[in-house]
Amino acid sequence: MIKRSDYLLQGGRQGVLLIHGLTGTPAEMRFVAKGLHARGFTVHGMQLAGHCGDEADLLASGWRDWSASVEQAALALSAQVDQLFVAGLSMGAVLALQLSIERPGLVSGLGLYGTTFVYDGWTIPPTARLSFLLPLVCALGLGRGRSFMEAPPYGIKDERIRARIAGSMLAGDSAAGGLPGNPWPSLAEFHRLARRVRARLDQVDAPCLAVHAQEDDVASLRNVEILRRGLSVPLQTLVLPDSYHMVTVDQERGRLIEASADFFTALAPRAARQPCAYV
Repeated sequence: MIKRSDYLLQGGRQGVLLIHGLTGTPAEMRFVAKGLHARGFTVHGMQLAGHCGDEADLLASGWRDWSASVEQAALALSAQVDQLFVAGLSMGAVLALQLSIERPGLVSGLGLYGTTFVYDGWTIPPTARLSFLLPLVCALGLGRGRSFMEAPPYGIKDERIRARIAGSMLAGDSAAGGLPGNPWPSLAEFHRLARRVRARLDQVDAPCLAVHAQEDDVASLRNVEILRRGLSVPLQTLVLPDSYHMVTVDQERGRLIEASADFFTALAPRAARQPCAYV
């Protein structure tokens, strides 16, 4: 059964929609939500379609459902604020880009955290690096019931945070820790989405901030280079030297929050900017 785990933090007239990753949960964006809220933003940590339930719930959804749930959440938040920003982690970053492409003019700026077009980090085994072939494999009716299982360090360098999140995930609490594996059909859907967005990066119409770990164990810095080559809008980058893939929860999350708040504030109309300092 899918559990509702999204949240809304009411703040000022600038809003930020936060999008978690594939098999993930809004909890992985909560540190960022609290930090941005402290800077005066209204923040919605959304829940992607098919997530926070069991594997059958996820398999009943695909990239179009995930994208539609992002668009629905973005439109709902935009009705409450004067200016909308969107930030996402991993596949959530790809979905943020997809929203900007499909809804030009809706989003004023994008936060792209651990953006993942290709799984090529240092913990990804050779078989998983071939996951880009899954759309073909699954189209042939193969692979249902198979998954690539998560493995240490689970994208988190901070051992305390890793133990807490991995404990929830391995205990079956998908609303808190996400699912422990990536089903092949869901990965196939992810690759369909990633290919679509990558081919249309030049249609993104909002300035972007890319935050990525130097030692990302899931998606290497090559993914930032894909952004740099494909985008036609301004791109700022922040490379974190002491984190892994889950930069929104890892030990340099404070730098991510500060950079994001400063980036979004700089894009806000001067009269609407918040004078308070980062906490």
